[in-house]
Amino acid sequence: MNTTTRILTVALMCAAAAACSKKVKETPPVDTGVGTAPVTSPVAPGAYTPADLDTDACLRQRVVYFDLDQDAIKPDFQAAMACHAKYLRDRPDARMTLEGNADERGSREYNMGLGERRGNAVSSALQANGGSASQITVVSYGEERPVCNESNEGCWSQNRRVEIVYTAK
Repeated sequence: MNTTTRILTVALMCAAAAACSKKVKETPPVDTGVGTAPVTSPVAPGAYTPADLDTDACLRQRVVYFDLDQDAIKPDFQAAMACHAKYLRDRPDARMTLEGNADERGSREYNMGLGERRGNAVSSALQANGGSASQITVVSYGEERPVCNESNEGCWSQNRRVEIVYTAK
């Protein structure tokens, strides 16, 4: 065997060994909690006080907006639902009214029903987060109390809402 044949034989054996080698699956590193940022919660630790209704950014969000003809709460408002539910848990004497509203499109009866469904959806979300049903009242104003009186999508989107009104803090 000459030198060239030997080199080619060794190269082929190395290539065959590399092709047959088993790939090692990498495992993700285990999180030990050291050096990682703490998980932030939208709900403040500790008990809420009535003063927090005016100072806490989460509790100041008291309007929940809906899509056209929808009564499902958007994911954007889940943090606010958790904060208001915690407030109700922390303050058993607190009471709130959920005022359901609709835009001007649709019949009066339809909009009254839609406003009520929206108020009930917010009530259910608050109860799912630990709020008590005995602290919540739902009313529907339908299209009777618009915040914007123009006939365009910008105004209609402002009128499709539930307002959270604390009647006892």
